Amino acid sequence: MTTNGNDATGTIGATKTSFRIVEHIRDHDASGVSEIANDLGISKSTAHNHLKTLAELDYVVRQGDEYALGLKFLDLGDHARTRHALYHASIGEMDDLVEAVGERGQVMVEENGRGVYIYQVKSEQGLQTDSHIGTTVDLHTTSVGKSYLAFCDEERRSEILDGELTRLTTKTIDDRDALEAELATIRERGYAFNDEERITGMRAVGAPILSDDETILGAISVSGPTTRMKGEWYHTEVPEMVTQAARVIGIRATYS
Repeated sequence: MTTNGNDATGTIGATKTSFRIVEHIRDHDASGVSEIANDLGISKSTAHNHLKTLAELDYVVRQGDEYALGLKFLDLGDHARTRHALYHASIGEMDDLVEAVGERGQVMVEENGRGVYIYQVKSEQGLQTDSHIGTTVDLHTTSVGKSYLAFCDEERRSEILDGELTRLTTKTIDDRDALEAELATIRERGYAFNDEERITGMRAVGAPILSDDETILGAISVSGPTTRMKGEWYHTEVPEMVTQAARVIGIRATYS
């Protein structure tokens, strides 16, 4: 990969390298120059120069022989999510929903063909998994994502699903025809289930957030362990609460 100047696509290689370094540090909590250089296939001097620049801008901080992400990213992240009307419209309603269900709830929007969590709230007994605010997910593997796919327009859905469907567990729907059939069912009933399709041992119920003209804005879900998300509670009562919360959020987002 080009690390300096423009590459064949007209993008700047040095900028790509800086963000590859940032993402490497994120994935490893903290990283040293040699580790970054080896993993990314760049020279130590290149890695050092990028890290020095990022440190001068306060985007990374040095901790001994390693570098960690700086808190300056919090400001950027907060600006990124608060630009969404759904973030402001969802907070109170999602807090009430999670209190009623007693698990964990999340609000998702779609960006560049993937789902991004812009809000998450957890009850005292709710389980924290690998997801958090800012986590990106494959839409076909989650109840929020399938809710979004089911209600977005056909052209956009085809763009998102063009290509191989990632298989995360034995229950992930990775066949296009089977997924389309599932999405048709979701459109008919108004909500989606995630039965251990992203994480084994976890289930979720999701629903689309629609504007008053039926435009898809995003989706919400509540998730919990299979030991608690089961029976009539999981199949009937939780979907009723989730779809009602989604309707309220849609109204708030439309008229805010």
